[in-house]
Amino acid sequence: MNYLIGIDVGTSATKTVLFDEAGNVVATASSEYPMYQPENGWAEQKPEDWRNGVLATLKTVAEAVENKEDIKGIGLSGQMHGLVMLDEAGQVIRPSIIWCDQRTGKEVEDMLEIMPRKRWIEITANPPLTGWTAAKILWVRKNEPENYKRCRHILLPKDYIRYILTGEFATEVSDASGMQLLDVPGRCWSKEVLDALSIDPSLLGRVYESCEVTGTLLPEIAEKTGLTCEVKVVGGAGDNAAAAVGTGIVRDRTAFTTIGTSGVVFAHSSKVSIDPKGRVHTCCCAVPGAWHIMGVTQGAGLSLKWFKDQLCQDYAAQAEESGKDVYDLINEDVNKIPAGSERLIYLPYLMGERTPHLDPDCRGVFFGLSAIHTKAHMLRAVMEGVSYSLCDCNQILKEMGVEVTQMMACGGGGKSPNWRQMLADLYNCTVKTVKQSEGPALGAAILAGVGCGIYPSVEEACDKIIREENSTEPMEERVKTYEAYHKVYQSLYHSLKDDYKKLAKL
Repeated sequence: MNYLIGIDVGTSATKTVLFDEAGNVVATASSEYPMYQPENGWAEQKPEDWRNGVLATLKTVAEAVENKEDIKGIGLSGQMHGLVMLDEAGQVIRPSIIWCDQRTGKEVEDMLEIMPRKRWIEITANPPLTGWTAAKILWVRKNEPENYKRCRHILLPKDYIRYILTGEFATEVSDASGMQLLDVPGRCWSKEVLDALSIDPSLLGRVYESCEVTGTLLPEIAEKTGLTCEVKVVGGAGDNAAAAVGTGIVRDRTAFTTIGTSGVVFAHSSKVSIDPKGRVHTCCCAVPGAWHIMGVTQGAGLSLKWFKDQLCQDYAAQAEESGKDVYDLINEDVNKIPAGSERLIYLPYLMGERTPHLDPDCRGVFFGLSAIHTKAHMLRAVMEGVSYSLCDCNQILKEMGVEVTQMMACGGGGKSPNWRQMLADLYNCTVKTVKQSEGPALGAAILAGVGCGIYPSVEEACDKIIREENSTEPMEERVKTYEAYHKVYQSLYHSLKDDYKKLAKL
């Protein structure tokens, strides 16, 4: 029996999963780590925490297989857009500025002065964005010139792990698409962009397709983890591109919604399709020669976690006492509140917003609070607010002519029947889940299997492995209710837009 490993370097934890070649989970391990916010709107993590988590979890899952030579490949997935800077010795220079960081508003303005917005979209398929890597590089160069001077290698989070495992400086097309440095239609670094930003191309790794082999394990890593030096490490994919593979979204007319820390509506496309307004992101996907279109909600699961951590100590105590999961208790109470939360609306802009506003300054709001509202109302409003935002993403895909006949739900939020029902009602379509719950880790392992020759292609691997499980149908009455609430939700941002700017300047 052949085995494959998928590693997902997430924002809250690294999860490493060992699969057999049929896609069954054999062993799993995770390692949590903190996120640091030195200032309002900033977000950083220590790459060393990712490294330690990966090495520990690799060792744990490897123990599940007696003959280590049967473990053939490793696929990497992880949070996108993070900036990892290494010096000449390969040591980390500063904490990684991660995907949800919003400090780079001025750098985005600089990028638009350097090159017209239209040209940015033509080359990188997206306008300059605060959360993406290029603006972070410019911020470090401007604000920390000594750190920039020391920099010899620029990597994304999962690609730093690749370097740790193999010693190779490399990336792949899906994750590199989110750096704002890639020619997305051409699937290679853009000389025009690098020249315009005065970024030395030698700082960047070689670009691979997601299922190509990028190296094998270093002897010292093999010894630490109990694996062999013959284990192949493939390109892998950014978390959303890997999740697409892990849920079978590898052909046209298929899409998924994921509710993790951020929220994503992701559709596969065999051709490059770019929103001229830049509201959704077009990137290379993990299937060679194909792309995906993606709308992103910055504060999806983050919104519910924030509310739980700050205001739900009673739920946490009840969960500990009863032995239940705290989110199960929350969902039980949310289910008792009617659709619309009795005229309470939440805007999920805790970390600014990407789709459709591209506004780093907007912030979270509860609108319509009255004395009748309880904590359960607020929790439902949080879940609905995230769903309204995801509906915004889906509507833009429809505007672009992307016809979706199959919507999958995944991520932690996808496990919630309440959240799946909200999505089905707002999308007015069937929302399904798959039996496999490992998402990005499974997708990364499938890519490793293709690279190792175990599967002939990504599509055929998904046909063999992925199976549907639950199906949620829209409820006609709620569809109408949410249509009305969603219109109010959409109008609120435009009413508050100027005030967000004033608040940011205080």
